[in-house]
Amino acid sequence: MRISTLAKGIGMEFLGYRHRRLRQNETWRRAVRETKLSTDDFVYPMFVTGGSGVRNSIESMPDIYQLSIDQVVEEAKEVVKLGIPAVLLFGIPDESSKDSEGSPGYDPKGIIPSAIKAIKTACPDLLVWADVCLCEYTDHGHCGILGSSGEIDNDATLPILSKMALAYADAGADAVAPSDMMDGRVGAIRRVLDDHNHSLVPIISYAAKYSSSYYGPFRDIANSCPSTGDRKSYQMDPSNVDEAMREVDQDIAEGVDIIIVKPAGSYLDVLWRVKQAFGMPTAAYQVSGEYAMIKAAGQKGWVDTEEVMIESLLSIKRAGADLIISYFAKEIAKKLKGNSGS
Repeated sequence: MRISTLAKGIGMEFLGYRHRRLRQNETWRRAVRETKLSTDDFVYPMFVTGGSGVRNSIESMPDIYQLSIDQVVEEAKEVVKLGIPAVLLFGIPDESSKDSEGSPGYDPKGIIPSAIKAIKTACPDLLVWADVCLCEYTDHGHCGILGSSGEIDNDATLPILSKMALAYADAGADAVAPSDMMDGRVGAIRRVLDDHNHSLVPIISYAAKYSSSYYGPFRDIANSCPSTGDRKSYQMDPSNVDEAMREVDQDIAEGVDIIIVKPAGSYLDVLWRVKQAFGMPTAAYQVSGEYAMIKAAGQKGWVDTEEVMIESLLSIKRAGADLIISYFAKEIAKKLKGNSGS
């Protein structure tokens, strides 16, 4: 029987049940909390550059840095101490090494394979995910090979992405994460990995990656702005949800292991539908713009940074994310560690 019906039946002027009984102090609130964050939920993105002792700050990304490999290793050690299970690596090669097909990205001695080896030596139990995309490595800044007309040549891009994924798997990556949004990339990568004795390396695909204005700070820190045009011909239109479901369905058919929805905060409806429809392990990427806005508003004193951070992350978890890729991963892990009393 509904509470409202019961209340009317006994002649009460308002609902007989007082919801505030279970809200009256933090101990009660914690006891009945439906959605809880854990350090196990998080993946921490890191940006790897050349040199030694490098820790470059970027104005639009407070507390996030371009790190040389030695500094990435130290950061990875901190991540392990905080109990975060995984990191996601992005490479920032020297500008002079970039070319039209992004060859620095699949160089076995390149920045990401070298970082993977260094991290796995220092932190063997930390899961190292490697982003697979051409935008950081091409001289034009696009995520695929440009054809003679200046348009992205989808099918010519697939072998390059596969070479990148193979180089990262050979270096010891625990997973590869194609973020390029080319059609057929999951199947192409899966075949190459399987043919080279990497059948147990998972593919974590950005299956529903939208063409979003929230990526601005990322492009600052990764030096990956396209030199001409935009990425709307391959990243998804923010208006579409059914299309995202078709994208996810195709990636599953091609052998994906974990789905990523990106961005997170403005696409919680997409995240919910993906999780409900497919039941696959699903990650959401709280992207650079989401992070930067919360940080900037906090610095201005307009919001409480920590409280808004927690609320934003809870909304992502509540919408169905099994994993959250977030630049807040270390901050929330410290908060959770403090709350646990450990």
